[in-house]
Amino acid sequence: MPTAILTGPPVPGSSLEGDLRSLGFDVRTAAGAAEAETLLAGVPGEDRVALVDTRFVGHVHALRLGLTDPRFPLSAIPGAVTAQRSGRQALTRAMARENSASAQGAGNGTLVEGLPDRVTAALDTDVHRPELGSLVAAVPADPQARNEVRQAVAAVDEEAVRLRSAVKARDGFFTTFCVSPYSRHLARWCARRGLTPNQVTTASLLTALVAAGCAATGTRAGYVAAGVLLLASFVLDCADGQLARYSLQYSTLGAWLDATFDRAKEYAFYAGLALGAARDGDDVWALALGAIILQSCRHVIDFSFAEGRAGSAGGPAAALSGRLDRVGWTVWVRRMIVLPIGERWALIAVLTAVTTPRVTFWVLLAGCAFAAAYTTAGRVLRSVRRPATDGDGAARAARALADLADGGPLSALAHRFRARGGVAAAALGAVLVTGSALVWGAGWQTVLAALAYVICSAAAVGRPLTGRLDWLVSPLFRAAEYGTVLVLAADAEVNGALPAAYGLVSAVAYHHYDTVYRIRGDAGAPPRALVRAIGGHEGRTLAVAVLAAVLTASGFTVALTALAVAVALVVLAESIRFWVAAHQGGAPAVHDEGEPA
Repeated sequence: MPTAILTGPPVPGSSLEGDLRSLGFDVRTAAGAAEAETLLAGVPGEDRVALVDTRFVGHVHALRLGLTDPRFPLSAIPGAVTAQRSGRQALTRAMARENSASAQGAGNGTLVEGLPDRVTAALDTDVHRPELGSLVAAVPADPQARNEVRQAVAAVDEEAVRLRSAVKARDGFFTTFCVSPYSRHLARWCARRGLTPNQVTTASLLTALVAAGCAATGTRAGYVAAGVLLLASFVLDCADGQLARYSLQYSTLGAWLDATFDRAKEYAFYAGLALGAARDGDDVWALALGAIILQSCRHVIDFSFAEGRAGSAGGPAAALSGRLDRVGWTVWVRRMIVLPIGERWALIAVLTAVTTPRVTFWVLLAGCAFAAAYTTAGRVLRSVRRPATDGDGAARAARALADLADGGPLSALAHRFRARGGVAAAALGAVLVTGSALVWGAGWQTVLAALAYVICSAAAVGRPLTGRLDWLVSPLFRAAEYGTVLVLAADAEVNGALPAAYGLVSAVAYHHYDTVYRIRGDAGAPPRALVRAIGGHEGRTLAVAVLAAVLTASGFTVALTALAVAVALVVLAESIRFWVAAHQGGAPAVHDEGEPA
């Protein structure tokens, strides 16, 4: 249980102790600085502890923001400072230094005055200071100032501020104007009933799975119900993040669940549409697989570019973007045309309800292709005009891009060729293997092309990925692997080949998303043993090419299914083990406020 240590003499009429208890703190009082230090040492090392000046006056939500956010080891607001387990030593050192420096003061009772702020100033590491906006947090020095601060507190609608801050600062047009105005009230309703963000995330997943089941019926009523339920799932998806911000219930496990469930919902719904179309005699599995391939490649482009630029941006493209940001309507237009998750799911829901799965997929593919071309072109322009970077930022980016490349044992063996190709080698390998699959299908030509892809993929990562366009290496690898599976499965022309390919690409894409989430959470890439066990991108591509060449169409379908199940079991088992262990081990909480997915 977290502990709050009140420092100083009690203030008549103060609600501070009750406010702290409402936030879950066990409240203790220290009349002097020495007693505060003793109480601090007595709090178990794994528990959160806070020092709070008894004269503090402010909003309860200001205290919540300053003292309960699990993402930061140390946090402070005027009159209060808190430390989690990872920040306890720094807080203890600062308390000892402050008491030692003040040992020549007038006496223990005097030394305790303003102790939390003095300890904060003595900290020798970074301290998070939340943006309070119109919320009030102050330590008035006399009764008149105290009355003035109390009037300032009463003048602000704290609940309205808390509701506004629950909404993501940067989001798409549909989410901002069509969902968040009411989903934040749903988030508050959930908070008041003790529901957690993870429970709301799970409810969103279950709703989407029911929507997929409705789509799989292949009836118009089923499609309408699927569209409505998909929108309901998205409302819950918004509400879980808003609940986390409203109540500051951030967690490592929650961030992982939110991200992975988004992908699971989308992939399950696409599969439901494909099954529904099959009931009407229309085979759209290739379109469904194309949709997840395009979406997965778009996401890896987003992440790779963010890592590859290593904090540097510039040139005419960036300058133009900055100028456009000052024209309000252009911001929303540019956010809408890249089809973030809100716009994308709204489009899918409406098209599912009023058209057919084939129309839905074709419109989705066209929209995502345009969005991918628009964003990638802009990022290429930014990259070619920016100066090269070096130092720690570039080294970190190179490590992240190398991890995201997902090279396996064959790529490591091929390093002995000593080639250094970067993005050019990756592009050449991708064109060779996917082009061969398109032209010759399953045959020895594609196997040879896959071998060439192995060599090119090794050459692409043969040097640190620090070039201006090296962030494109990983997206090219994803497009080559996924695209080859799609083309060879479609070439088999037997029932079940494309659904098996859909399962394989979904399992591999999960592994690639999991790699992204680990890197974003500063947890590093998945263990090399896992990457070797599932072959790496080049090993899987070669294996699929060989299987397509040596097996019959029916045998190839069985092999794809077995490969999909094996990859899914290995990847999911290790991923679940890692994230649950990280959560139980007290890993720093993560909450992504980046670009809309």
